[in-house]
Amino acid sequence: MTKIKLCGLSRTQDIEAANRLKPDYIGFVFAAKSKRRVSHLQAAELKSRLNPDTKAVGVFLDDDLDTVAAMMNLGIVDVVQLHGAEDEEYLQKLRTITDKPIIKAFVINSAEDIRRAAACSADYILLDGGKGSGRAFDWSLLRDIQRPYFLAGGLNPDNAADAVANLHPFAVDVSTGIETNGVKDNEKMTAFVAAVRKGDTL
Repeated sequence: MTKIKLCGLSRTQDIEAANRLKPDYIGFVFAAKSKRRVSHLQAAELKSRLNPDTKAVGVFLDDDLDTVAAMMNLGIVDVVQLHGAEDEEYLQKLRTITDKPIIKAFVINSAEDIRRAAACSADYILLDGGKGSGRAFDWSLLRDIQRPYFLAGGLNPDNAADAVANLHPFAVDVSTGIETNGVKDNEKMTAFVAAVRKGDTL
């Protein structure tokens, strides 16, 4: 079964929807420039309301190691997602201060980007069309990838079933595609999760 990540949750009603839909992961964005950014206090409050069966992913963008590790070790996030220019040295240092799983995101524009992502030492890789842009990349580039990946960028309730049925990603990650006017839309969240689960049966 393809795992589901609903990213960029920032309100109590978003968590309530997630608890009803039971995705495998939800995402809290800590990147300073993101319109979906939540503070550490907001994230802690929202995490306290989250079904413990759903893992909270903290999305960071070129943050210092101590900040990332503190969020993980305080139990606010269960998985860290690195969405910036963090390199292998950064990943290795992070592993010395926390044992939580690491997702490294890559913007995909070419076959070389796929090769670079596949070689990454992170526990998981996330392949995106752009950092929070909601843009899909050329999925034909995925035909030769040999490791499991999170598929992100341009996913929505209308294309999620086909993406899952044709690409068989380890997980799908959505944010913009479940929003209306920049906020999470309960109906779109529900439709997206249903589409992914339908795709697993096709």
